Formats: sequence, structure tokens, C-alpha cells
Amino acid sequence: MAKFLGAHTINNGGIHMAVRRAGNAGMTAMQLFTAIPKYYGDKVSIKPERVERFKAALAGTKIKPENVVVHAPYVLSVATPDDDKWIRAAGGLAKEMERSSAIGAGQVCFHSGSAGDSERSASAKRIATAMLQALKAADSETKLLIENTAGAGRTMGKTADEIADILSHIPKSLRPRTGYGLDTCHLFASGYDMTHSKEMLKGIIDDFEEKTGEPPSFFHLNDSEGALGSNKDRHVLIGDGAIGEKPFHWLMEDPRTNGVPLVLETPQLNYDIGDDDPTPDPYDVQMMALLLS
Repeated sequence: MAKFLGAHTINNGGIHMAVRRAGNAGMTAMQLFTAIPKYYGDKVSIKPERVERFKAALAGTKIKPENVVVHAPYVLSVATPDDDKWIRAAGGLAKEMERSSAIGAGQVCFHSGSAGDSERSASAKRIATAMLQALKAADSETKLLIENTAGAGRTMGKTADEIADILSHIPKSLRPRTGYGLDTCHLFASGYDMTHSKEMLKGIIDDFEEKTGEPPSFFHLNDSEGALGSNKDRHVLIGDGAIGEKPFHWLMEDPRTNGVPLVLETPQLNYDIGDDDPTPDPYDVQMMALLLS
């Protein structure tokens, strides 16, 4: 089965330019933002002309719509016990599903945020409620997926048990449109040691699959600036961090990386690329070559 490999590409000039940069790098998967990630985006709709430009650009690449991942804004803490903040965060998640469904993206991934001073089991229910609201707001084939966290503070989704708890509150009728993905930096930073052996790495993914009832729907491929268990969400180029190259080769050999988006979120060399420049980032090209080796 095929490997669908790509990166979160820079969208200077618009989301269609993010697609063109991905296509020019030979990517078969990609990730992007549909709105500014530091804001809720709960009132931001996507204009039809943006959708048309995106779809036209995607048609000129090797990337199928189902292998497009949209990353929801970072601020959507649907785990929060603060009612006002939850309402706005849940609204932002629903609006993200609306935008992502409009462009035909296969997946939306999101960080569920912090439980604050509340019980984690209650927080898991709040996250699931926000997911249900978002799924009902956009009747499409776009999936809504929880991303595991690096575990700082009271953030939710650190362990296989927590992700399984969240997903357990989704009704069976909507469960096929949900799931989760694994970020390698977050796994390592939250205490999962994938550097010891290929067998231990396999065991980590086994644990998530057994407890949730399904394999991951995507992988984020990032080395970690922080040490094992540091809880620091700091991505670096593969080979430049505390994980190192070898575990990524082990991961690429795992059959669960077949047929799902494998997305680099590693640093870019040229963040200030011109709006009309479709050139792929050299670091993305370098990282893809390393992974495909």
C-alpha cells in the first residue's frame, strides 16, 4: 500500500499557493490552515473563489483530497470548563469543519486544549460534545480527528486512555467520521520512548490502536527539541532533535503508516516566501528524501 507523504506548507498568497508548493515538492499529502491559527475563526467563512482556486490547484498535483489535512486553530480549547470560552471554541471548531468540508479536505485535526481545574473525565465529555456539534454542522465526508498532545499543564489527549475516553462519547452513527492521529514529537515529549527499539515503537502504536479500537488516521512526523517526558511542544528537523533519524525509519516500516497522510511539521527555511512563488521549501524536500530513503 502507498505512503502518502507531505508537509504543512506555507500559505503566503493563499491556500491554493500552499497546494502549489506541496505539488512542486512531489508531495502526495499535505496540511494547511484555512484561517489564522491564533484566532478562533468562529465567524470566518470561506469564499467560493478561494474554494475554486484551491480545488483547481489540487487537481494539478498528486495529492488526493482525502490526503489533505486541515489543522484547526490552536486556540480552540474545547476541553475548558469555562462556559463562555467553550462556546466560542466549539463554535470555532464547527466553523473549521464547515470551511474544510467546503474545500473537500479529508481530515481536520485539532488540539483539544486544557481541562483547567476540572475533572479530566468531565473534560473528555466536553471535547466529545464539541466534536458532535462540529460534525452536525457540516454533513460531509471530512473526518474530525483528535491530535495527541505533548502533555504540558492540564492539556487533554496525552495518553491512549484519554483519547479513547473522548471517542467513547461519540455515538456509533458518527464514530466513522472521528478518530485520532499521532504526532511523534508530542509522543516523545509526553513520555513515550520510541527511541529504544523498533519493537517499543510498535508497542506504543499498538497501545493506541487497542484502546481506541482503530489505528491512527494520520501521523505528524517531527523530531523533538525537548527531552523525553519534557512536555515541550518544540518541533525540529528530523535528525536534529532528541528522537533522531532511526525511529522514523522504523515508523515508516510500520504498515499503519500505509494509506494515511504522513505530514511533516518541521521548520521551514523560507517563511517569507513571496505570495506568487510556488517553490517548495528546501527543508521539506530534504526531509521527504530522508524519510523515503
